[in-house]
Amino acid sequence: MPATYPKGIEVIPNFTEWENCHQNFKHAFKKDASFKLRMPDNNASDEENYRGVTANMQWLIQHAIDNGLPLRAMGSGWSLSEVAVSEGGIIDTKSLNLAFNIGKNFVSSDYSGDHKNLFLVECGTSIDELNEMLEERGDIKRCLRASGASNGQSIAGATSTGTHGSAFKVGAVHDTIVGLHLVVGPSRHVWLERKSYPVASDQFINWLGAELLKDDDLFNAAVVSFGSFGIIHGILLETEPIFLLEEKRSGQIAYSEQLKNAINSLDLTDLFETLDLPKDDAEKQLYHFELIVNPHHFKPDDAAWGVYMKTIYKKAYGDYTKRPADTDGFTYGNHTLGVIEFLMDDTGFTLNVVPKLVNKLFPLAFKPGEPITGTIGEIFTNTKFRGKVASAAIGIDIKHATAVIDVALDINKNTPFAGAIALRFVKGTRALLGFTHFPQTCVLELDGVDAPGSRDFFKKVWQRLEELGIPYTLHWGKINFLLSPERVRKMYGNENVDKWLASRNALLTPECRKVFNNKFLEQCGLTEDTLVPESPIV
Repeated sequence: MPATYPKGIEVIPNFTEWENCHQNFKHAFKKDASFKLRMPDNNASDEENYRGVTANMQWLIQHAIDNGLPLRAMGSGWSLSEVAVSEGGIIDTKSLNLAFNIGKNFVSSDYSGDHKNLFLVECGTSIDELNEMLEERGDIKRCLRASGASNGQSIAGATSTGTHGSAFKVGAVHDTIVGLHLVVGPSRHVWLERKSYPVASDQFINWLGAELLKDDDLFNAAVVSFGSFGIIHGILLETEPIFLLEEKRSGQIAYSEQLKNAINSLDLTDLFETLDLPKDDAEKQLYHFELIVNPHHFKPDDAAWGVYMKTIYKKAYGDYTKRPADTDGFTYGNHTLGVIEFLMDDTGFTLNVVPKLVNKLFPLAFKPGEPITGTIGEIFTNTKFRGKVASAAIGIDIKHATAVIDVALDINKNTPFAGAIALRFVKGTRALLGFTHFPQTCVLELDGVDAPGSRDFFKKVWQRLEELGIPYTLHWGKINFLLSPERVRKMYGNENVDKWLASRNALLTPECRKVFNNKFLEQCGLTEDTLVPESPIV
């Protein structure tokens, strides 16, 4: 260990064991190998501190190389998989939360959008902080264009693992990113953007002191790269003028042929007419469509045993009534994982009572009511952690959505799942390893209690999909222990995986790749020595 560290770098003392936010795994780190990054100088300007942090990140990479230390940046510790951890140490970035609305002189004359929508955000900024920064600015109120179901992730963590939500006309969080500031070595940091979508001016690049890279494949690789492409310091987001979301819960509806046809095509016109829901038009644009299935209380064609539906419309910003807390103890808009965490508060909680508790709580949490309006930050809000939970998410083409529901319900008969199922729909991504891989992706969320039975249920669902030949992906930041080199290549294709590997090899030197490798990357076959397998999964 050096006798002193640059100002703004602190060793985290006695940091050898860590547990993630959802409490579903613990991880060991080497002693005195983890660091906290802060602003180097409280008396300096934000711009000077930003550049000072870049230099400190470079110093830490050199320190890791000199000491043979695997090292990775970490945000909120939100992931349920070990995608973000390192076998050496981590860099705590949560204090790095600067955000800038970049001026017109920093924007390329070839940029086709409005420069007022561009925000440069530091890596440790949480989605919650970002919503507050954007939505409460007095001069130019803005909104994120997409969000996950909750808001505790750091912005870098959200993009790195593919946080998605259900904005099926927009995409995942990373699909709203147009530039990345990556620290890739002790003496190199780059500004990366798509060649097909230029955004940064020479003046901005000079201000950063970075090397400019314009490359679509490289950008599409780095934007979902699990912390393995160096340290993401800054993210340039494309936001939009503030808008409102109007959320309506329709209660239980019959799992009918009409509903199944709507799910498998996303042609919702007939279904919405039957349910007397607003049309998708210029005044109210359908933003989010979600179904919730209670596998312990389900029969087709019977509304009393049917599924719950939630729709969210996007509309112009104006006066509105702030959303209330539910009188039954839920926050309006609770998602399935939140309900599972809520039931774990029950003092008599045991696994065998989960079905009964789910049957009791679902009608309360997802009961129909009058529409509730809020900003994106108010609709997708805080998560309260209440215990060990398990969540897996499967990405599939929408045409297979009902077939996968059938698989989950069938397996639940003999391997009861201590949880519930949700379906969200997301526009596909250009990210090479983006979990929302299909042009119209249905995300099947399996949210339950963390127990061996839940993991057995997940495994059986994944294996049944392979037996049926249904293509699927697994969320990088959720439970995904079945991932292997063969499965990753089967999910994303050899071309995408090879482009991703080639991009990483081109961006990082071998010694820097070693710093940012971890066991998860090796498990998935995404280190520099990976070869195309001879016998891929069929």
